Amino acid sequence: MSTRPSGWPARYPLFQPPNPPLWFALAGWAVALPTDGSVHAYARAVFYTGLAAWAFGELTSGVNLARRVVGAAGLVYVVVKVGDALGA
Repeated sequence: MSTRPSGWPARYPLFQPPNPPLWFALAGWAVALPTDGSVHAYARAVFYTGLAAWAFGELTSGVNLARRVVGAAGLVYVVVKVGDALGA
């Protein structure tokens, strides 16, 4: 069994199959899109929670610099969006 991470390109993976936190975020996003009211708000919370968990994982354990930079950008995005929501 190979210990090399799956992804493309193989030598410096930029794209990989989604991991559980990202699936969690995508599920929240999919529910938030067609809904409104409290269901929309809770689904957005699920999205931001999953995205933050995924981004933190990429930032701290990403397989290369590009993945760690994407993780940092994801965390900045979540902080800005949650800050906007709290300020509104």
